[in-house]
Amino acid sequence: MTLIKICGITNVNDAHAAVAAGADALGFNFYKPSPRYIAPESAREIINTLPDSILTVGVFVNEASPEAVRSIANQAGVKAVQLHGDESPDYCRALNSVIKTFAVSKDKFDIKQIESYEVDAIMLDTKDNRLRGGTGRVFDWSIAQQVSQLVPKLYLAGGLSPENVSEAIEMVQPYAVDACSSLEDKPGIKNHERMRVFVSKVRSVKP
Repeated sequence: MTLIKICGITNVNDAHAAVAAGADALGFNFYKPSPRYIAPESAREIINTLPDSILTVGVFVNEASPEAVRSIANQAGVKAVQLHGDESPDYCRALNSVIKTFAVSKDKFDIKQIESYEVDAIMLDTKDNRLRGGTGRVFDWSIAQQVSQLVPKLYLAGGLSPENVSEAIEMVQPYAVDACSSLEDKPGIKNHERMRVFVSKVRSVKP
């Protein structure tokens, strides 16, 4: 069964609605320039109200050091970290429960760059010169097909929505799918019905 991660959670109502819809994991963005930024202490207040079964993930972009990531993650109480910047293999190796994100240009990606990363999971997202995730745009899923054969766990992101997630899963067979902007009324504010439909679409795909 494909795991479902809903990213960019900023408030308790959206968090509970995502869980009620059937999400397996929630992402909290600790990258200050993001419109979905949430302070670690505010994330902890939300996380403390969630079932233990939910995987809580802190999203980071080029924090100064692994120690800084660890400090923020501990403050927020997240169970895993998602590194969405240019973090090196050594940087990732210094942390536990790491999802390392790679940005894919519309139709090209050097697969060899992932080979030196010893992490728990790889995420592929759409490359953007300004944004670090939440672009709402897809990339060539045949690239994700290739990567999924090389890594133990692939998180597929980049413009996934209720309208295309079934097709994406059928084509890529990822470990998990990650959605954000397509499930929002505006940045950081989720549309609860679209979250419900998104989860329903994922669950309807036969293994």
